[in-house]
Amino acid sequence: MFEQLTGLLRRLVREAEGRDAEPSACVLDSQTVTTSANVHLADQGTDAGKRIIGCKRHLGCDTLGLLLTALVTAASVSDTAAGVTLLTRISAAHPHITKAWVDAGYRTTAIDHGARLGIDVHPVQRPPGTRGLTIIPRRWTIEHSIGRLMHHGRLARDYERHPHRSEAMIHLAMIDLMARGLTGEAIPNRRGT
Repeated sequence: MFEQLTGLLRRLVREAEGRDAEPSACVLDSQTVTTSANVHLADQGTDAGKRIIGCKRHLGCDTLGLLLTALVTAASVSDTAAGVTLLTRISAAHPHITKAWVDAGYRTTAIDHGARLGIDVHPVQRPPGTRGLTIIPRRWTIEHSIGRLMHHGRLARDYERHPHRSEAMIHLAMIDLMARGLTGEAIPNRRGT
């Protein structure tokens, strides 16, 4: 149900921006968050690279940063493994998408799977020699979307007992952001300003 409402609002926002209703490209990324004490141990994992015990939110957004699909897994699930699922979902729901930009965490398996689906998966590398915050072309849109989702207090940590509920919360947050954008209402942050 939330996926259909997210899709309807996404089409409205895209048309308001002067874009085609259906996107032709997307961006994939993930975010690792800690979980609360009520989350089952089976749904948790350890992201060794970030040293976080919790879950991982894998997101697929269009080039405007609007949510196409979400997948919540244990933090130990690699970006490549989840990327295969994301690309499959995106290909089924959005057949016009032919290009996907990803970070270096998406390896050959996801790239080859995208090619089988007719999606050119292109890893976007960080410019050599850069340190700290760097805006990386094409990938900044999903990073910005992840940051905007974090303004919803319920998503600052994973409180949900089941992954499908976490995915529903991500859709609800994006529905709120898109509805506020369409009406011109300011998007509040967690500090209340």
